[in-house]
Amino acid sequence: MSTAMTESFDVNAELTADQLVRLTALQMAERLAAGTTTSVELVQAHLDRIAEYDGDPRSDAASDRGVRAYLHVNTDEALAVAAEVDAIRAAGGAEAEALHPLAGVPVAVKDNIVTVGQPTTAASTMLDGWMSPYDAHVIERIRAAKLPILGKTNMDEFAMGGSTEHSAFGITRNPWDLDRVPGGSGGGSAAAVAAFLAPFALGSDTGGSIREPAAFTGTVGMKPTYGAVSRYGVIAMASSLDQVGPAARTVTDAAALQQVIGGHDRRDSTSLPDEQADFVAAAANRDLTGVKVGVIADQSTEGFDAGVKAAFDADVQALRGAGAEIVEVSCPHFDAALAAYYLIMPSEASSNLARYDGVRYGNRVVPEGGGTIEQVMAATREAGFGPEVKRRIILGTYALSAGYYDAYYGSAQKVRTLVQEDFAAAFEKVDVLLTPTAPTPAFELGAQTTDPMAMYLNDIATIPANLAGVPGLSVPGGTVDGLPYGLQLVAPAREDARLYSVGAAVEALLDERRGTPVWAQAPDLVKGAERAAAPTAGGQQ
Repeated sequence: MSTAMTESFDVNAELTADQLVRLTALQMAERLAAGTTTSVELVQAHLDRIAEYDGDPRSDAASDRGVRAYLHVNTDEALAVAAEVDAIRAAGGAEAEALHPLAGVPVAVKDNIVTVGQPTTAASTMLDGWMSPYDAHVIERIRAAKLPILGKTNMDEFAMGGSTEHSAFGITRNPWDLDRVPGGSGGGSAAAVAAFLAPFALGSDTGGSIREPAAFTGTVGMKPTYGAVSRYGVIAMASSLDQVGPAARTVTDAAALQQVIGGHDRRDSTSLPDEQADFVAAAANRDLTGVKVGVIADQSTEGFDAGVKAAFDADVQALRGAGAEIVEVSCPHFDAALAAYYLIMPSEASSNLARYDGVRYGNRVVPEGGGTIEQVMAATREAGFGPEVKRRIILGTYALSAGYYDAYYGSAQKVRTLVQEDFAAAFEKVDVLLTPTAPTPAFELGAQTTDPMAMYLNDIATIPANLAGVPGLSVPGGTVDGLPYGLQLVAPAREDARLYSVGAAVEALLDERRGTPVWAQAPDLVKGAERAAAPTAGGQQ
């Protein structure tokens, strides 16, 4: 297993706990294999950092200035798994040789992925306190590889939102600026990784919920090919769009985590039967020579921040200078993708969430004095669902109703086909497509909570990949006004390895531009400082 971005890494160096948590996941794995660090030390270092700096999303205290990435911290089990891994390595022999290379490296998990022994709430009052009787497929893979699970991360309720402000249990903050959002719906996972509260994490991506938080937090987020990672045990929002994937600080770490969780699962009818490529080997690439990179000539940039446009143009020139061939391509239907998505996704969500009625699933609310089943269902849904979830359920139910199905849902599916055809035509000319991941850097907390349309527009660049089922990867592209922005790479379906290969090369090329969040410079500043100045996309202060 190769390690990205580790040319000067000394596996035998003596490190403090603060230095340990700043290593990449693969650097941690190398130290574990070399015996210079134990898994218990790694896990305890992360738990201590979480205890000191994360804070509680459910707290209303103005003095609580933590990132608030975790909804639940899995202290006892994580330490027990770590101790087990350490004991196996210390004993040596066949069992030690059979350990997965990442065994003992801790991981965080988004709270819509069911996990035995920990609450799985999807950040909703509807599931508050629910304990799953079974593990999701990806959790089974994590446990088999003996990665200690640090806990469950905050998210927008039922993955509906673009800022992690729609959690029923409180907001998560961006480590770059605690008064800004970390993106959504998987802001908890991305913020935990960016703030060194976990080396990598699992997320889910329905319209950009791994990639947009990665862009807002200066991290790496991967949406694999649809079906490349099983959705068994993942609380569904929109079944034809949802996909589990990794959040990490480097492309190679993301590749390594997908290597763990990917592969066929007979319990998921959409799971691909393909044998996985070696994603970690693919991510060892540092050469862009001859790679054909497509830039979409006819995609509207209305609403894109001027700084993001300038940073993107600078990065395109950097890729050209590194030997990539920049090719303009036409994807004329991408501008209609957003409208199509916000008909397809709510329609599927309204169907998936119909089961949460207090009778079949979910916490039950009984009206005072009792009531009929219909009254119990109404009271349960009124109390159990937040405003954004209700909005999308109503929209989806309307789009599926008699007389409107063909006009709305049916038309949206036709647009989906046209988007897929645009991708197919583009990939006949280029190896990957390149766009900004999001039209703006992270916005301030509360800035868009009263304007759903503004929130939805944040997904304009990420949604097409979900509609087409192709893989998308967000890597740090630099900073705009001291805040990170992301570059999105998209490849054809089943070409996740190509995406990791090109993504690693782009990451290495632009590494000096990515800057660092305030946490990386002085953790104590998390309790109220302004964000530190960081290099812009052009490398200037």
